[in-house]
Amino acid sequence: MSEPLFLKPVFHNKIWGGRKLETAFDYNIPDGKIGECWAISGHPHGRSEVENGEFAGQYVDDLWKNHKELFGDPKGEVFPLLTKILDAEASLSVQVHPDNEYAEKHEHELGKTECWYIIDAEPGSYLIYGHNARNKQELDQMIESGDWDDLLRKVPVKTGDFFYVPSGTVHALNKGIIALETQQSSDTTYRLYDYDRVEKSTGKKRELHIKQSEDTITVPHHDPKLDIVTREDGKNKFTTFVQPPISPYFAVYRWQLKETAIFTHQIGAYTLISVIDGNGSINVDGNDYKLEKGIHLIVPATVSKWTIVGDLDIIASESGEK
Repeated sequence: MSEPLFLKPVFHNKIWGGRKLETAFDYNIPDGKIGECWAISGHPHGRSEVENGEFAGQYVDDLWKNHKELFGDPKGEVFPLLTKILDAEASLSVQVHPDNEYAEKHEHELGKTECWYIIDAEPGSYLIYGHNARNKQELDQMIESGDWDDLLRKVPVKTGDFFYVPSGTVHALNKGIIALETQQSSDTTYRLYDYDRVEKSTGKKRELHIKQSEDTITVPHHDPKLDIVTREDGKNKFTTFVQPPISPYFAVYRWQLKETAIFTHQIGAYTLISVIDGNGSINVDGNDYKLEKGIHLIVPATVSKWTIVGDLDIIASESGEK
């Protein structure tokens, strides 16, 4: 029987995290400052476990290796995508991620291109997104002198915004933001600046990665040109935020549903779904499965068509890699 794969989230304590994943999504999170919900993941630092059906108790990375038919018989060695929800009670470090070539050589994993859908942003919230250095020499000089105010671009942000963050982009979520992140399956982050914060466990400032950052930052910075398209069908709205060729690794969609909608896979063999608000159900092969805020699932390649009913706000994604 073909069925969706519902997944159990994995939570990570972060110096910048808070408790909103508990209050906003009703997750049973551990004690402490919980900054990240790894919602759909085959990465070894946070593996998603299937909660239902034939594959209950198995992990996404194991299914990728042993049940290729669920993903359309892909060629890649690792499940290529990672979906997170981030709670930035404090600002994240100013950081950059490497591309595939640099990451494979130095970190032995994928590079990290990512994007954010802003689930909630407090008034006055902003991102660090890009930099103002005109060339590599100016970039290195501004980093060395700590001229962060002139170097870093601050961009206002509000609920419902979308940002595409290719590898090589200087960036940071700042305090007061909850975001859903779709990214390549990588956990490599190079910290450029961290506000001189000290880890309580060590009493020392967090490690910076200046050389790696300088190696991988794109100079000069250019904002990606996105072609965001929204289509209405009755009371439903379907938005495509990004897709190949602009984003070679993934397509990301928002589905704002008020009435029944029928879906098929678009650019990929399987589809990742995260419910960010509302209630409803997904019907596959005549069987209904409950959907509610905070649920995450994969619709595998063995499902060719499915129906969603309810009042729901969903972020969905597909791999752009064949």
